[in-house]
Amino acid sequence: MSDPAIPETMKAMVLTGHGEVDKLVYRDDFVTPEPGPGEVLVKVTATAKNNTDRKAREGLYPTKDKGDVTSFAMGGEPTLTFPRIQGADIVGRVVATGEGVDEARIGERGLLDFNLYPDDRRDINLSPDYYGHGADGGFAEYVAVPSDQFHHVPNPDLADAELAAMGMCSYQTAYHMMTSARIKAGERVLVTGASGGVGTALIQLCRIVGAIPYALSQRSKADALKALGAEAVLDRSDMDQFEERVKAATGGAPIDAVMDLAGGEMTDRFIDTMIFDMKSRGDYPRLSIAGASAGNLSEIMWTRIYLYQVQIFGVSHGTREEAEQLVEWIRNGQLKPVLHGAFRLSDLHSAEHYFVNRGSGYLGKIVIVPDSEWAEHGQPFERTP
Repeated sequence: MSDPAIPETMKAMVLTGHGEVDKLVYRDDFVTPEPGPGEVLVKVTATAKNNTDRKAREGLYPTKDKGDVTSFAMGGEPTLTFPRIQGADIVGRVVATGEGVDEARIGERGLLDFNLYPDDRRDINLSPDYYGHGADGGFAEYVAVPSDQFHHVPNPDLADAELAAMGMCSYQTAYHMMTSARIKAGERVLVTGASGGVGTALIQLCRIVGAIPYALSQRSKADALKALGAEAVLDRSDMDQFEERVKAATGGAPIDAVMDLAGGEMTDRFIDTMIFDMKSRGDYPRLSIAGASAGNLSEIMWTRIYLYQVQIFGVSHGTREEAEQLVEWIRNGQLKPVLHGAFRLSDLHSAEHYFVNRGSGYLGKIVIVPDSEWAEHGQPFERTP
């Protein structure tokens, strides 16, 4: 059912090709989508910005030739076509329903499970794709999404921008890193890139399951990360004697698992923190990696991997079951937003520059709010470039 107040066209920031921010074009004549069978039309109030938006725009997902400029295509052919509206972590209100969806859902506030699932399986996701990449996302005034993936989160204590900051792109990736590596209560977990969206999610999720997170970040962010739940914060600007600094933080015990968002030359040092006392371990050393912010290539001796039985898990997206668990934790107040600030949709270029050049005060997520929703949902969290 459609609301006659819904306009035929909408404002949207449209990605027109691979390249710099000039490839993002603000338009006021983009056709408003209509909900298909099983879908809802959402009036967007806030969408979190993720690093994958930039990487997809710049074509930084090579899987064979390290110099390729390309989009990832885990299902076969690339699904990023132009023009495309980016933005995965969408919050808004249902304003229309497609065939087969109860009209009672109109008016619900919700958070999108951002995945474009290849099938109906609930516990596995082998060909990950997402809204904002393989289908239009939330950097617009409206978006049509599957009704069963738009999860109702009524919590009045959470502003829409705060809810978007807990979006699935970061939190589901973090949770899948942990479930892949079998993180258990009492285990010591090293979290790299700890001040970003995935890193802050990992710290909270470790505490929820009873694990002990150790954060790698800038010294200036130590107090905030400890307040979020980090047991200790290791200064990433000084990687000399890193193993010894980890021992000092853990009381001499090895790290049980590393949740790595860095890669590059630091990967070998992270492995060092897990293998110095194998006899004291209760499980194999585990490395989950879901990013390469410090470099896409690492040099590792394979003898170190197989002789120490290091288990490596590559993680991009999670599963339906994991998304639903996260939503329950959000509804129950067990997960807290880490919102850095908000930008207007029309000012997305500034948000992109701010994100790339973020300084020592940056912690958590940036959200993008449509100009028409700015006064209510964006201005209270405004971040000046």
